[in-house]
Amino acid sequence: MEPGNDTRLLEFLLLGFSEGPELQPLIFGLFLSMYLITVFGNLLIILAVSSDSHLHTPMYFFLANLSSVDICITSTIIPKMLLNIQTQSKIITYDDCITQMDFFLIFSVLDMYLLTMMAYDRFVAICHPLHYTVMMKPQLCGLLVLVSWIMSVLHSLLQTLMVLQLSFCTEVEIPHFFCELNQMTQLACSDTFFNNLVMYLAAMLLGGGPFIGILYSYSKIAFCIQRISSAQGKYKAFSTCASHLSVVSLFYCTGLGVYLSSAATQSSHSSATASVMYTVVTPMLNPFIYSLRNRDIKEALRRFSGMVAIKVPVVLGLKNFP
Repeated sequence: MEPGNDTRLLEFLLLGFSEGPELQPLIFGLFLSMYLITVFGNLLIILAVSSDSHLHTPMYFFLANLSSVDICITSTIIPKMLLNIQTQSKIITYDDCITQMDFFLIFSVLDMYLLTMMAYDRFVAICHPLHYTVMMKPQLCGLLVLVSWIMSVLHSLLQTLMVLQLSFCTEVEIPHFFCELNQMTQLACSDTFFNNLVMYLAAMLLGGGPFIGILYSYSKIAFCIQRISSAQGKYKAFSTCASHLSVVSLFYCTGLGVYLSSAATQSSHSSATASVMYTVVTPMLNPFIYSLRNRDIKEALRRFSGMVAIKVPVVLGLKNFP
């Protein structure tokens, strides 16, 4: 098929990480393990927050949403990759590729917004504790999440519509393990000036805006902590945002690493390898960071596991279960 606007019959090839078939079983096992850990860990966070009334607060409301988005991000990417390895096929249809790119854009932008909301929540809790319940009402938290969804969907829709206007050649090879916006734009046969312009403007606004908001919140938090007289008070205030600060650092540092890696090496395979950090590793580590560094989450998980241990024998009819 010649390059043109008729892209319905196109199929792309996701090259992944290695051309060697001997490494594919290792890659399959590694990514399957990381995917299962990600889903199970984040699902535990969601269940712990929803089942424990002590965690029905704005911070943990945002955390449960973040865990849901992390599951969605990995589920958008990894199952298709595992299927391709299992079937020894690298093909992804044009429609599937556009759909994957669309959902990845939605959830990645949502991730940044949720991290920003969590930073603002910590700012209010530490710097304005007496006004916390007024400033962080449940209605406001729900509205913030709803607005984030709307903005993420609109951004994804804009980028997707612009990609749909591009023409692609036949047998297009994508040197990545998923359909990423930048890779799709680079592989187009038609002019991509406006696509690149919109893509970089959106990255500055939707990526830089939340990052500036996080920096501002933590600068205010640091100023407020410095004004606390006792060392114990400073430690207690800092410990309330330590987990979130760790997640933010991991997310933005890995994202920056991907950008620097791709810019320095000009290798798409190096960029794909680096992308694993923020698309797979970061969502996998988030539950561990929050469960290991957060006493409330650990206690909620302990209560939840105890509740499950009691209910399962009852459901199974094992009344004398030890």
